[in-house]
Amino acid sequence: MAAGLLRAWRQARAEPRLPRALLAAAAASPSAGLGLCGGAGGGEPDPLLALGFSQAQAARLRAPQPPAPHAQRRLQAAAQQLLLLGLSAEGALRVLEGCPDLLRLPPAQLEARAHCLRRLGLGRGELPRVLSRCPQLFRLPRRRLEAAARLLRRSCLFTAEQLAEALRTCPDLLLEEPRRLEQRFQYAYFRMGVPQAAMVKAGLFRTPFGQLRNRHVFLERLGLYQTPRKGQGQSSNPKLKEILHLPEGDFLASVARSTPEEYEVFKKLLAREEEEEMEEEEREEEEEEDEDALYAEGDEDWDGEGARR
Repeated sequence: MAAGLLRAWRQARAEPRLPRALLAAAAASPSAGLGLCGGAGGGEPDPLLALGFSQAQAARLRAPQPPAPHAQRRLQAAAQQLLLLGLSAEGALRVLEGCPDLLRLPPAQLEARAHCLRRLGLGRGELPRVLSRCPQLFRLPRRRLEAAARLLRRSCLFTAEQLAEALRTCPDLLLEEPRRLEQRFQYAYFRMGVPQAAMVKAGLFRTPFGQLRNRHVFLERLGLYQTPRKGQGQSSNPKLKEILHLPEGDFLASVARSTPEEYEVFKKLLAREEEEEMEEEEREEEEEEDEDALYAEGDEDWDGEGARR
């Protein structure tokens, strides 16, 4: 009797135990059993179920992928890395469905991008939200990420806290070319007189530059916006948030107090002015190049004459 009990106890200890995630999936879907097939094949535990994905989520992840073993292993590695970064199973599923290019990246690169973003001030609780909103950040070269962050910190003089807040509200600003980021900052800072803290609070980088310029110049020519001098307040100007984010109809009615027809005519005139300015700049550059060429020819003649003498 005692020997039989001892053998039964040893057999129970030797049997492999299923992960808790598998047991939870089986309890949620009893008809699926313990989820031992689910694409892994041959009665082996499904790795996606073991990570915490449901049967339906695992099927959605596998649907667009080739059945080849290396593709399935790549899918499992990417899904596992996203879960390690703090995303839920549903969040990881949405990220991979919205940006399937992440499956071509090695897990080490995903972790390296996450480390880079953490250094910019995004904590563990904020990183999953940023990744869900802008998964393309993980495909961006590290030098490009660092160049954009360096521009905002050193050239635009954003504090570390302001940079982190800007990334939380508008993570795709890092996808922009650094020169475009600097152009938008310089316009808001020098032309509009807006300090860095107000830019971040109003969400400056969520608005296309063309819309910002059109609305600001329109208000300026109507006499409704004046660039404050250094040390002067901005109480008489409309709030930057209203200029940036109000729908066009609301902006015209409540801020500019103009009609859509007037605004359309203004935008066409402004576009024509900018085109003429660009043509004038090109002519000036060509004239400067011609002058440089003439000076170079004159130097060559002088050198040749001097050599003959």
